[in-house]
Amino acid sequence: MLEVTGLEAAYGESRILFGIDLHVDAGEVVTLMGRNGMGKTTTVKSIFGMLKPRAGTVRVDGEDLTGADPHRVALAGLGLVPEGRQIFPTLSVEENLRATARPGRWTLKRIYELFPRLAERKRNMGTQLSGGEQQMLAIGRALMTNPRLVVLDEATEGLAPLIRADIWSCLETLKDEGEAILVIDKNVDALTRFADRHVVIEKGRVVWSGTTQDILATPDVKDRFLHV
Repeated sequence: MLEVTGLEAAYGESRILFGIDLHVDAGEVVTLMGRNGMGKTTTVKSIFGMLKPRAGTVRVDGEDLTGADPHRVALAGLGLVPEGRQIFPTLSVEENLRATARPGRWTLKRIYELFPRLAERKRNMGTQLSGGEQQMLAIGRALMTNPRLVVLDEATEGLAPLIRADIWSCLETLKDEGEAILVIDKNVDALTRFADRHVVIEKGRVVWSGTTQDILATPDVKDRFLHV
């Protein structure tokens, strides 16, 4: 479904990505892992057209979307839960969800079933939500676009343990329903329990990729590329 090949990107003269290759097939869960500052968020921005790549290609179902505007990428079926959540603070929960809605199986009713807390706070403004509730809203907002692939940048960063558990439970539900997911998070143990495949980057390059079975069989990958 999503195929990224030879992706290179930079901020001004500072090169960040040096030929990233990754793919996510329909119904598959893939992680993008690496220490802070290694290019994970830059990869996401380049996929979604928020940063124009210097080289390489981004394709969705074979359609070349390299450097396309973000709305074109969204229309192609990619939904983003961005780092920092970036909800609309002056809109209510329900207005945030309606703002991105497209027809499909994800409706307000289903989002409220997935996240009952949002139903309880549907008239609250974005600024009145806790960090965990904002993350639920960011996920709900992405799902309301009815994407075929959901990308989560730092899925549980900064959240309390109970809220993190709620988010992982939500992602398990999405996986069970066949949603394709690309996820970034620092919780390596949770990622290896949840995902099908893993891509590890170091200084803007893919240094390892493989299945969950592969990464469990090669524990030195965590020590070399993931532990601080």
